[in-house]
Amino acid sequence: MLGSRRQARIIAIKALYELSYTEHTVEWVMQRVVAEAGLSPEVSGFAKGLIQGVLWHTPQIDAVVRRFAPAFPVEQMAVIDNSILRLGIFEILFSDSTPDKVAIDEAVEMAKLFGSDASPRLINGVLGAVMSASGRNNVKGTKEE
Repeated sequence: MLGSRRQARIIAIKALYELSYTEHTVEWVMQRVVAEAGLSPEVSGFAKGLIQGVLWHTPQIDAVVRRFAPAFPVEQMAVIDNSILRLGIFEILFSDSTPDKVAIDEAVEMAKLFGSDASPRLINGVLGAVMSASGRNNVKGTKEE
């Protein structure tokens, strides 16, 4: 069985991916993907927080992607890779609820699940560089549920 936070990340990735391709409202997408997943209120809240956080910080996150992955323009990157990177960068730079190394490991797992063969390497490289440059290297409490 998947951990509850991993389930929330999967929901967040699916929502971010859908929002990139459609004109659906954020509220409608969040409500639908959370309802379909049948998650507990706590896990649903975590998923919604991830989605809202990424959307709120997208301009700053995309600037980080441009800085650390200049060979992969945001506008030309596979939408799934972009969604995973945005979530990972959000968790590293803007959220204190997940240790940085866990955020990277989870993003790499999402890339293995949903991306191409090259996705895990891209995600790991960019997020590792972001973590190093942030100077935080937040490793306390690295166990996830």
